Amino acid sequence: MPAQDLSMISLVVNASLLAQAVMALLLVLSLMSWTFIFRKLFGIRRARIQTERFERDFWSGGDLQSLYQSAVNNRHHTGALERIFESGMREYLKAVEKRISDPSAILDGARRAMRAAYQREMDSLESNLAFLASVGSVSPYIGLFGTVWGIMNAFRGLSNVQQATLANVAPGIAEALVATAIGLFAAIPAVVAYNRFAHDIDRLAIRFESFIEEFSNILQRQIH
Repeated sequence: MPAQDLSMISLVVNASLLAQAVMALLLVLSLMSWTFIFRKLFGIRRARIQTERFERDFWSGGDLQSLYQSAVNNRHHTGALERIFESGMREYLKAVEKRISDPSAILDGARRAMRAAYQREMDSLESNLAFLASVGSVSPYIGLFGTVWGIMNAFRGLSNVQQATLANVAPGIAEALVATAIGLFAAIPAVVAYNRFAHDIDRLAIRFESFIEEFSNILQRQIH
């Protein structure tokens, strides 16, 4: 009996239609997750660099009005923390122009504006993280479904064979296990990336919240 080709490509080509559909779905999920991984990797790196640059400029003792004008004039090139600062400073300047006499009202308005900007920036940073989490949790089960279906077909095929041997069932089982392998290939990078990005975003969130509190204290001193 000639040896059967058990290469990866041959196993995928010879798999059942449902198994091929499962593999195709997993490959699409893997491709999408890798796309989001690289986008998020560069996006978080850019946000970290912009945050460090603005913190350096802010704490260098420069004039707040100059920093605000710079943020307004270069709005399309500012980072997340700079946009949070711009929102708070804009609300503060509006309150000063309106000659609001209540210091707490001025400070509360600036703090609310910064909090709203903070939420927008966090929503942007956390975009697509839910997709990576879903791929990481669902892909192994999708692959397992394809494996179970393939093994069922392999054993069902033994009913047409007079003498069942390992050579008869091995190709079918190998085809089925390919689905599990592709599922793990899609899931593992997504899980690792999700955990890493979630940690990096949490660290940025802490820096943003700390800045909001520190800048609020600065505004409070200016008001009084």
